[in-house]
Amino acid sequence: MPLTVAGNPQFLASPDADVASPPGVLLRPRQRGRGLSHGLVDDLGMKIRDGALRPGDKLPTESEIMRAFGVSRTVVREALSKLQAAGLVETHHGVGTFVLQPRAGGMFRLDASDIATSVDVLAVLELRISLETESAGLAATRRTDAQLLVMREALDEFERNVASGGDTVAPDFRFHLQIAEATGNPYFADIMGHLGTTIIPRTRISAISNHDRRGVYLSRVNREHEEIYAAIARGDAESARAAMRIHLTNSRERLRTAQEAARAEAAAAAS
Repeated sequence: MPLTVAGNPQFLASPDADVASPPGVLLRPRQRGRGLSHGLVDDLGMKIRDGALRPGDKLPTESEIMRAFGVSRTVVREALSKLQAAGLVETHHGVGTFVLQPRAGGMFRLDASDIATSVDVLAVLELRISLETESAGLAATRRTDAQLLVMREALDEFERNVASGGDTVAPDFRFHLQIAEATGNPYFADIMGHLGTTIIPRTRISAISNHDRRGVYLSRVNREHEEIYAAIARGDAESARAAMRIHLTNSRERLRTAQEAARAEAAAAAS
């Protein structure tokens, strides 16, 4: 008999499956040979695409998914970030994670000629995930009110420029740089300053800007920034680290998906 996931009666877990599911829908067990987060993404993603999880449905909490899958919180957060990157779900801090309406058009597309640049951008994003995740956690416990105000001003300018079609790169970089400054460790800021605005993927890959005519990409970036800011503002180091990791992992996964699609198209054209 299926077991109800605690605190979320609309989701059921099967003793033979590793994930929660809606009433009457039992998800198949994960393939053990694959990464745990990939298995979780596959199971939840399949149910979202098949309509078993509908737009607006709220997913179980991280703790409930951990119990249902028997995985760590890190695995759950990585899986949720991948689902966000794929445009399947959206997380609202303090409220939960919800299934999104499928997007028309899907991922932005890279030309085959952009693959070399995208490889380099992916490498920088990997560095940033390690560097800025810890930076956000330290900033949450060490920032001053003045530094928090600079972050707030950068985000406000970013939002205004998304709406008006103005420059979003400068305030984006200023927000991340100020977080590094707020650690109180000058080496974080030195590394960010050395990398400069090239850390922002859209400054080097025009396909992102070309795809984002309606500002959907930038609106999602803005929401992710707000999650980071909120955690730093309340001094929650763990949530600040998680929000930064999700933000940068989302950027990496969006780019990686576009990169894989470009390679496949190039291979098909050459055959």
